[in-house]
Amino acid sequence: MPGQPGQQSQPYYQSAPGQPGQSYSQWPQDQQYYQGQPGYPGQQYPQYGQPQTKEKNTVGLIGLIIAVIGFIFACIPGALILGWILLPIGFIVSLVSLFLKGKKPGLGIAGLIVSVVGTVVGFSVFFLVVDDVVDDALDEIGSGGDVSVAVPEGAETDGDGDAGTRENPYPLGSTVTDKDWSVTINSVDLDAAAAINGENSYNDPAPEGMTYILVNVTINYIGDSDGGEMPWTTVDYVTPDGNTISSTDNFVMAPDSLDTISELYKGGSTSGNIALAVPQETVGDGVLAVSPGMLSGKTFVSVR
Repeated sequence: MPGQPGQQSQPYYQSAPGQPGQSYSQWPQDQQYYQGQPGYPGQQYPQYGQPQTKEKNTVGLIGLIIAVIGFIFACIPGALILGWILLPIGFIVSLVSLFLKGKKPGLGIAGLIVSVVGTVVGFSVFFLVVDDVVDDALDEIGSGGDVSVAVPEGAETDGDGDAGTRENPYPLGSTVTDKDWSVTINSVDLDAAAAINGENSYNDPAPEGMTYILVNVTINYIGDSDGGEMPWTTVDYVTPDGNTISSTDNFVMAPDSLDTISELYKGGSTSGNIALAVPQETVGDGVLAVSPGMLSGKTFVSVR
């Protein structure tokens, strides 16, 4: 403290800052007051690389190719079934390709679109084909299948109305012809019960009030199919009351039965009997309804 003996007073400051002539003590040359925090690396920033390039989708390409081929077949009436097989396959393969990681989806999407459009087109073509077939069939039925009839020489129809109707049937021996088949009614046995019962022991007797008749028929194939065809000829019995009786109503084995299962080629023919169970009281008053082909109209022929 000032005023005490033996002590040298020291000023609080060596010199007032800012006064000329006064020196300042220098900072130590080797001392660094900021070196950073040792042991702590500087902040690191994430490195962003180039985006990964997606690879070509081979599965999608396969699906697209299958779909395109199916589309083409679906537009061809004669090859519709191939289109219906390939289009679903193309759709499934294209759909699978969309779930492959790292693959471009464009081809798969294109395959899906082609498959869907091809299916719609295929069904449209199918319905157009069916419509044409039905129209042709109806036209053929409406025109009676272009049936023509040849009667035996010297034979005449003696009923009322147009020839070939129930009221005025064609005589026995007449030949009914359409574009593929000709059918001749050779004869009719109006009392064939004994012959049918004796043909096979398993043949049932005719139902009460009925009797069996045998219609002898010759069928000729005059079409031009290289693969041949089976006869679709039908010969039914129509009663005076207008009821139709078919050979399938009472199935029996007829003697020398008509073969309608074997294929016939152009110029081929088959002959045989058709058995029918008809009302006994009016057996001779009915008529035969003859259709040479499946789409042919009916032509009526007398039973005697």
